[in-house]
Amino acid sequence: MSEILYLAHRIPYPPNKGDKIRSWHLLEGLARRFRVHLGTFVDDPEDWQYLPVLREVCGEVCARPLSPRAARLRSLAGLAAGRALTLDYYRDAQLQAWVRRLAAERPLAAVFAFSSSMAPYAEALPLPAGGRRIVDFCDVDSDKWRQYAGSHGWPLSWLYAREARLLERAETRCADAFDTTVVVAEAEARLVRRQAPGSAHKVRVLPNGVDTAYFDPGLPFADPFAAQGPAIVFTGAMDYHPNVDGVCWFAEEILPLVRAAVPDAHFCIVGSKPADAVRALARREGVTVTGRVPDVRPYLARAAAVVAPLRIARGVQNKVLEAMAMARPIVATPNAVQGIEGVTPGELTVAETASEFAAGVARVLDSAGAGCVSAARDFVAHRYAWRAQVETLAQWLDAGPRLPEGFGHEAAMMNSPLMGARS
Repeated sequence: MSEILYLAHRIPYPPNKGDKIRSWHLLEGLARRFRVHLGTFVDDPEDWQYLPVLREVCGEVCARPLSPRAARLRSLAGLAAGRALTLDYYRDAQLQAWVRRLAAERPLAAVFAFSSSMAPYAEALPLPAGGRRIVDFCDVDSDKWRQYAGSHGWPLSWLYAREARLLERAETRCADAFDTTVVVAEAEARLVRRQAPGSAHKVRVLPNGVDTAYFDPGLPFADPFAAQGPAIVFTGAMDYHPNVDGVCWFAEEILPLVRAAVPDAHFCIVGSKPADAVRALARREGVTVTGRVPDVRPYLARAAAVVAPLRIARGVQNKVLEAMAMARPIVATPNAVQGIEGVTPGELTVAETASEFAAGVARVLDSAGAGCVSAARDFVAHRYAWRAQVETLAQWLDAGPRLPEGFGHEAAMMNSPLMGARS
């Protein structure tokens, strides 16, 4: 049976935030077909409890602790040496030694690096003839840093612009060195092809997916909103700058316009680790900040509207796919839906300015059609199923015969009552 090495910058379980949702579904799908060895970092102490789940699914697992504070200090070496800070942030001698030892002892047919930050571990790895190296950029991080630079004042604008420039160079080298570079959307692919024109033919699109059996509006969900007015819901990790920027913009500039039309409208921000700026929004009338919740589905199921007011964004937003799978009315910025190919006004509303966004939300709240949006669920079920994405990736890896169906997977699921919990 074929063996592959899977490298991820954050432990892929539980799938409770954007990158972990993608990395988990790809990992567990590949583990049905190949013996997968996992090298990863754990940056949240709460996630150590889930290591047994991954050990059931994978062959060998090397999970290294990553302290964000220590990693930021380590990044200073990159600042002095003229390297992208991201690469030094994830530099770890013990993980590198494990990767080298694994390659020496195991017949690895392929290596898959989830994110450009893990590419250095795979780039120089010796593989047998025909072995494949694939890197999944997901979004183009250099462009995201460029957007950060445009939304901050000096000195952060200078630092972020520097990171964008140096990370773009690293991404270009990576695209040239790997057999295949994967991104989530065609817009991302165009960026990488411009950055690395000599490797444009090796850039491929693998969209995010959504688990429509898990995100099913037909399941019974209790109402988390009690006697409040119509709920406008945002979901996401609330220590992530694009999410913080988006909810602050909505609460400060859009929600007052919505409440002028619908006075009892209520904005509910659902997600883990809310930043100080997000917690401060809870002092505003009509705003609730939940923090981490065990399950976002009741909030989506009972939402009168779901919003994605992202001004800084790249790729395919899981939060939008999940809301569509739950057949909810959605209002989103162009940035939030740019990676979702073929979406139409029948499936969601796109609005750019604060006034346009508020008008879109008010129309949804005032509309008899604010119930089930079956066209949205049908759209994602047809275009964004995880099974199809995994099958495509497995073909690109071309790592040999399939393992018996269900290898390691069912046992892991039975041992994990929190499988699929989102925050």
